[in-house]
Amino acid sequence: MKRNIKGYALVENQYGEITDREIIQDAKQQCKDKGMNPAFLPSHPDRLDPEALAARREKYKEYIEVTQMFVRKFLSSGSGNPVIITLTDDDGYVLDLAGDPAIIETVRELGIGEGLGYNEHNGPSSVHLCLRHKRPFRLVGEDHYHHILQRMACYSAPFRGEDGSRILGTLSLMTDIEHEHPHLLALLCTMADSLEREMFTRKQNTQLQTLNQVLMDTKYHGVIITDDSGRILKMNDCSLRLLCPDDGDRSNYVSRPIFEIPPISRYYEQVIHKGESCIGAELTMELGGDIHHYMLDVQPVYDREGNLIRVIGTLRDITEMKRTEEVLRNTEKLVFAGQVAVSIAHEVRNPLTTVKGLLQLAHRDNNLRHYDLMMSELERANLIVGEFMILGKPQATVFKLEDCGGILEEVLQLFEIQTDLNDIEITRTLEQSATIRCDRNQIKQVFLNILKNAMEALPYGGHIHVRLDVWEGYQRITFTDNGTGMTEDVLSRIVEPFHTTKPEGNGLGMMIVHRILETHDGTMTIRSEAGKGTSVEIGLPIQDM
Repeated sequence: MKRNIKGYALVENQYGEITDREIIQDAKQQCKDKGMNPAFLPSHPDRLDPEALAARREKYKEYIEVTQMFVRKFLSSGSGNPVIITLTDDDGYVLDLAGDPAIIETVRELGIGEGLGYNEHNGPSSVHLCLRHKRPFRLVGEDHYHHILQRMACYSAPFRGEDGSRILGTLSLMTDIEHEHPHLLALLCTMADSLEREMFTRKQNTQLQTLNQVLMDTKYHGVIITDDSGRILKMNDCSLRLLCPDDGDRSNYVSRPIFEIPPISRYYEQVIHKGESCIGAELTMELGGDIHHYMLDVQPVYDREGNLIRVIGTLRDITEMKRTEEVLRNTEKLVFAGQVAVSIAHEVRNPLTTVKGLLQLAHRDNNLRHYDLMMSELERANLIVGEFMILGKPQATVFKLEDCGGILEEVLQLFEIQTDLNDIEITRTLEQSATIRCDRNQIKQVFLNILKNAMEALPYGGHIHVRLDVWEGYQRITFTDNGTGMTEDVLSRIVEPFHTTKPEGNGLGMMIVHRILETHDGTMTIRSEAGKGTSVEIGLPIQDM
């Protein structure tokens, strides 16, 4: 079946297009129509300048490298055929020539070299026809229009990009007509296919290398890669720092079984032996005396046949996130504590005021026994209510310059009534008193709360020592008792709301102390040992008069 399109006679063949012979005849006819003299050398007016050629060679750098590698292999195979292989871009410009030196010299004499552009104005060429018809092409002997080229056999095959559709350029082979063979075109097509595969593999390897580098070089995730049997292939510095901080040499672990690292081994076993991925497992480990929290993901990697080839584990340190969550939980407790505090304070303060007034009235008329003790206890109850008020509704803080020793002495005189009744001895070492800027009532509250804790730690009597001195710009007040002391766990949570070891405690006292000291830019250091006692050191900034 025939039809005419743009002057080309189209016939059915393996490509569904016009035959090669018809294409060649049509191209030669165009040369005649243009008045080209076949006895003269073909003209090649279309050439790249050196700068443009260098830019295109740089763009095709890897293609040139791979082609030269193929040519070296081909020449070393001992075929004995004098050939030259050229690589062109998708516009038909020659970017590289490689092959037999003698034939290279010959084609250069014909004006063929790097930067030459093949097109319809040069006469029929395998490069131009290959690009134009998007398929392999060959011109042998008289297929060429110019007489001087009729000694040559030329073959061109296109090579494509990743998607297999867009042609990026051609590989072309030139040889003397004596060595012409149809298999040379098949060889060239095979070489073009190999070029495509090699470039695709290189790109894949580059992508994998980039991903691998990004994955392994991260400073925030520990990465450990094993083979299908659990043998460690790679681990980054971060994983070593998280899991083995005392060992900075990765070579001590590479090639060893992952099962020798207990914190994460069972998760790798789960993937390797059961095929079950591990996502978001939380681990808690003690490193250097500190508790650290981690999030672990362990996932399998399979090949195309579904066989396990790698196991990749990533470890993230979430210690700071855990601490933030703890702060948020404490904040929620604090809000609830405030609501409870306001409610209790309003319910208790009114009857306290009534009882105190009636007691004062009765004492004036009857001179009651133990009046001072009863009033002291009422005052203490009022102070407790005040604690709740401080917690539930921040009070207006009134800062004034005060003598710290004077405040402390007032608190000690008030507190000694209770210590006498509990067989507790209080001693003082008042070395140096300084002026501080504070809310007097709140600082008294701090001292009272600490003394109350010390007294409760001495259920069978004991000793409390109070020391007042100056240290590095701070008024330092140290309360030391020889009571029951605290464990490290209790000590670490001492300022948390509602955390208490006392049957009748509310877990608010030390939290209130902490809050008051924060508003006064003060410090608090607590040292304690179970069974030996506790020392609480308070620091308040000294103010110059």
